[in-house]
Amino acid sequence: MKNIVQFVNRYGTDCVKWDGLQEKYGNSDMLSMWVADMDFRCPECVHNAIKKYMECGAYGYDMLSTRFYKAFIQWEKECHGYEVEPEWIRYSTGVVQAFYWCIVCMTKEKDSVLVLPPVYYPFFDAVNQTGRTLVESDLVWNGEEYRMDYADIEKKISENNVKMLLFCSPHNPIGRVWKREELEKLSEICQKHNVIIVSDEIHHDFVYENFKHIPMTLIQKENTVILTSASKTFNLAGLTTAVAVIPDDKLRKNWDSLATKIHIFEGNSFGYLAGEAAYLEGKEWIDQVKEIIYRNYVFLRDQLLKRLPKLEIAPLEGTYLMWVNFGAYLDSSEISGFFEKECKIALDYGEWFHGNSETWVRFNLATSDEIIEKAAQVILEQADKRNW
Repeated sequence: MKNIVQFVNRYGTDCVKWDGLQEKYGNSDMLSMWVADMDFRCPECVHNAIKKYMECGAYGYDMLSTRFYKAFIQWEKECHGYEVEPEWIRYSTGVVQAFYWCIVCMTKEKDSVLVLPPVYYPFFDAVNQTGRTLVESDLVWNGEEYRMDYADIEKKISENNVKMLLFCSPHNPIGRVWKREELEKLSEICQKHNVIIVSDEIHHDFVYENFKHIPMTLIQKENTVILTSASKTFNLAGLTTAVAVIPDDKLRKNWDSLATKIHIFEGNSFGYLAGEAAYLEGKEWIDQVKEIIYRNYVFLRDQLLKRLPKLEIAPLEGTYLMWVNFGAYLDSSEISGFFEKECKIALDYGEWFHGNSETWVRFNLATSDEIIEKAAQVILEQADKRNW
């Protein structure tokens, strides 16, 4: 099969992942394996669609593109067996913005919102910055994988009168793809207590081996919102185009009321065109990307465990993020110094994700083989210097 995925050097493009290293870590000369976007050139179909649009040379008011939504519906049906009705779909500038909007329009100030750490850290900001009450029920690491603690989830919901659950599926950073029976149990608890589920499913196209992503609205349609985007799948985050799937009439009316107040109903033409092209023609590209990511995971996992067998590495079922516990070798106070000063690798630190994860780190695997190999090399070199 012809290789259609190209690695790109993103230095000098105002790229957060690479050009933001100095501001974030105080050193621009590092291997960047932190923020979750990819070092791959977008599918050629995306470039072709944008070039064709640019040939006109006028970027004035455009009509809302229904073709983008039709392409999204087709993608969900063909790739996930999921029938999305057109009237369920709403526009957002991004998934992060969307869960802020959901909190604002579907709960009241001081209402309790539940999250399941360790989890994508903007979840915490979204709850705190909207004046809601943050409630946490930690996922449980059993030495092999993370699982939900249903008894604790129900206890926290009941004790805190929780109104909304911010959920992550597949789960960032732990790489879990939730099984149907797990989602059904969670749904049962939330329905019993009338808790709205807002499910961040932006990583839903990154699922490996025999795992299968189950959209939350296949489990329950009432009191449920799915948030997703082509941005993670096809590396289009800068084009600020995401979708909310809201089958529940009442929740959709709440969303529409907020959209009217802030006057945001649609996005820019480039985002729609890129997403449409990617959904229609990008399947071969993302399939190859997934092969690269999983190969990177296996290589980095095996290289690290061969020399450092006490590491705990969460199995990669979904996402392109590798979650590793260095607690057998480093205290929590040593984590950032080891990676930033000794290894010169920029990572996301476990403490950002809560959930007693102070000795865990998150590696972004969506990069070149060379960077993955270099990361393994420098970590093991520093491990040798420390006589681990």
